[in-house]
Amino acid sequence: MTKKHPMDTDLDQRIWLTVCAIPAGKLSTYGDVAERAGLPGAARRVGAALRKLPPDSAVPWYRVVNASGKSSLPTGRNGTDRQRRLLADEGVLLGSGGVSVLKRYRW
Repeated sequence: MTKKHPMDTDLDQRIWLTVCAIPAGKLSTYGDVAERAGLPGAARRVGAALRKLPPDSAVPWYRVVNASGKSSLPTGRNGTDRQRRLLADEGVLLGSGGVSVLKRYRW
C-alpha cells in the first residue's frame, strides 16, 4: 500500500475549499479552480482531488466543468445526468454546455 504524502492531502483540502467558495448558481472550470487555489496549470490535479470526495460530501463538485463548459463525467445516474440535475436545482441550465454556458454562469 502506498502511503499518502501530507502535501497531497493539503492540496486536496485547498482545492475542496476553493470549490466550496463557488457560489450557488455559478460554474468554474477545472483550470479556474486550480488558478484560484494557487495551482496554475493544475486542472488535472483538481479533477483528481474531486474524484477523492466521498459520495456524501458537501463539496459542490458539480459546479466544476471542463474548459469547454461541459461535464467531464460519463453519462448516467452518477455522472452527467446527476450533475445536470444538481445544477438545474440552482438555476444553471447546462444543456449541451459550451462557451455560452460559461459566459452566463462562470464565476
